[in-house]
Amino acid sequence: MSDSGAAAKRAAMYGDVDLGSFELFSGNFINYGYWESVPDGRPITLEERTESQAALYRKVVGGLGVTGSDAVLEVGCGIGVGAALTLREFRPGALVGLDFSEAQLERARARNEEQLDLRQGDALDMPFEDNSFDKLYTVEVAQHFEDLAAFAAEAHRVLRPGGKLSLATFFATTDEAPGELRSLIETIDDEIDFAVPIERFRADLAAAGFTDVRIESIGENVWFGFDTWVAQTQYHDSWGRNWLKAYRAGLADYFVVSATN
Repeated sequence: MSDSGAAAKRAAMYGDVDLGSFELFSGNFINYGYWESVPDGRPITLEERTESQAALYRKVVGGLGVTGSDAVLEVGCGIGVGAALTLREFRPGALVGLDFSEAQLERARARNEEQLDLRQGDALDMPFEDNSFDKLYTVEVAQHFEDLAAFAAEAHRVLRPGGKLSLATFFATTDEAPGELRSLIETIDDEIDFAVPIERFRADLAAAGFTDVRIESIGENVWFGFDTWVAQTQYHDSWGRNWLKAYRAGLADYFVVSATN
């Protein structure tokens, strides 16, 4: 569990600070991106960076098998551009976006033409009845959760029997890796992010009651493109360049995790 100082920093990143407006995230989504290929011999364009972030949403939501009768929950919807994409491209029967930051939800309401159903609340204590949703997804948010076991239990509770979970973010690859990652990644050292070992999260999901837990490494499609982008931005000498080092050293990877309720 992080101290109150770390929690305050985390809240400020998505409250007072409009993180999505940063060049690192191309002023759009807030994720590292999914890259089928990285441009060779020329800079990545702003449009390509934005598209990489949309592609990560498609990777995560596409695995859920969303239908027109599904009630879908996005946990950590931020400024709502991912929720808007899900509505346009996957056409669920209903979509709710949950975020702990009212400031982010205000940005989402101002930014999106779609009439999004947005709720303020904690991913570890969701403001929904049992069995409320058919599908639940979260894109690059779970690294902020101080208790992934509590999140898994809440996801299990709000999903209907047979419901599907899909999640994407980075994890440590071994039990020993988090300690080594602290020296490489500033946000892990500050406990803004938590590098939980991936097999520990698998166990959390199983303990919560999920079955058919599947873990897919997509680091090859994340870290090289993200590093190339960071190298050409004003953040070129920042800790962001260390993610590729951590991946190459076998300390961290990026995963899509899916499970059935």
